[in-house]
Amino acid sequence: MKVLVIGAGNMGLTYAEGMAKSSLLGKHKLRIYDTDPKKIKSLRKDIRFNVFESLEDCLPSADIIFIAVKPYHSDSLFAEMQAMINNQQLMISLMAGVTIETIQQKLEAKKVVRTMPNLPAQVGKGVTSYTASKEVSKVELIMVRNLLDTTGTSIHVATETFIDASTGISGSGPAYVFYFMQSMLEAALKMGFSDYDSKVLVSSTFEGAIALFNDNNISPKSWIDKVASKGGTTQAAIDSMEDNNVRQLIQDAAYAAFDRAVELGKDK
Repeated sequence: MKVLVIGAGNMGLTYAEGMAKSSLLGKHKLRIYDTDPKKIKSLRKDIRFNVFESLEDCLPSADIIFIAVKPYHSDSLFAEMQAMINNQQLMISLMAGVTIETIQQKLEAKKVVRTMPNLPAQVGKGVTSYTASKEVSKVELIMVRNLLDTTGTSIHVATETFIDASTGISGSGPAYVFYFMQSMLEAALKMGFSDYDSKVLVSSTFEGAIALFNDNNISPKSWIDKVASKGGTTQAAIDSMEDNNVRQLIQDAAYAAFDRAVELGKDK
């Protein structure tokens, strides 16, 4: 299986590094294409990759093509790609807001998978939502899942509406967590803790809470009830957040990202 990644930015390189060890590649090295001379020079030091600076040398013979460029670069890239591809090739987009229909029209391609990756893929803890055009077979979907799972886990969703919704939850979600962490770090510093101790207190608390959630079949609300004793310190904090409508504000933020993802798709 010849797999090509177009674009060696943060997300493209993350998936390239994950997929380079996939058994689906067989005897072939993962192919990666980029136009940045410095990046190309750096990538060529990595024995896991076959690095290309010309699409003509790598695109026509590829079986699966991951498109990992910024959405605003997509039109010029598609114009360059169009004459070099065939309808048996599988196109997998890592681009936000670019619909399957747009990719099919611009590339005159049939087999298209649209994904929503997220940042923790960089440490093998990502979650990638994906959906596909009707021309993609069940066998091909299994291959797609196996490739995406090299960076964490993946979920197949029925329609592109869920891809946009995933943007509001998992795609943008790490930033919500970092926002909460930053707020707690600042609170710890104001309380007099050092930078190091503040980081340990906050990061370990998040790590421990996630482990408890993953290792038990208990909802977050039930965990809150277990921790928050009536009249106690935790209940005081929860009451403050409820009084300030934090729950609704977080949901509003997720929907804002969802709505923006839909808008981006319409813009394209």
